Amino acid sequence: MDELVDILDINGNLTGKTCLKSEAHENGLWHACIHVWLFTEPGEVLIQKRAYNKDTFPYRWDVSVAGHISASESPIIAAKRETFEEIGLKIKTDAFIAIGNYKTNHKHHENLIDKEFHYLYISKLAIPIEKLKLQVEEVAELKLISIEQLKKEVSDENTEQNYVPYSLNYFDMVFNAIGKEFQ
Repeated sequence: MDELVDILDINGNLTGKTCLKSEAHENGLWHACIHVWLFTEPGEVLIQKRAYNKDTFPYRWDVSVAGHISASESPIIAAKRETFEEIGLKIKTDAFIAIGNYKTNHKHHENLIDKEFHYLYISKLAIPIEKLKLQVEEVAELKLISIEQLKKEVSDENTEQNYVPYSLNYFDMVFNAIGKEFQ
């Protein structure tokens, strides 16, 4: 779905300009997204398999919930909206823990350049995944995976191609924040 997004400068500051998400990708303009990592007390995280029709990394495992921040929308409102849209889960604002931002710049092909600032959140998954409702246009499948197993798979050349590529620093940032919730 195409939506209006705010255009950011290279440091993540609002420029006062907006455009369609497709234009931001086509022209390589900086814009903002959210990533929500849902975790369980036994040290597992929820991951989603992206739908086949996705224009980037189709049918690869990804963060629990991800999405673009609409123009003039706050990151936390986008996190709540995307979590409900993609997996049918309503989470109260104070249940999201902001853990930082992560900047990515990925050229998929000539007309698709992702220059994004990801606002990262974690939150405890308080219901069984069988009760979640998938948005089939976005999400093909959900599963819980131990943090240790996910670390192994994203670091292993035989399995890393099954995942959306993020740097190991990104995963360390997320997993360290989740680990602090159990101390």
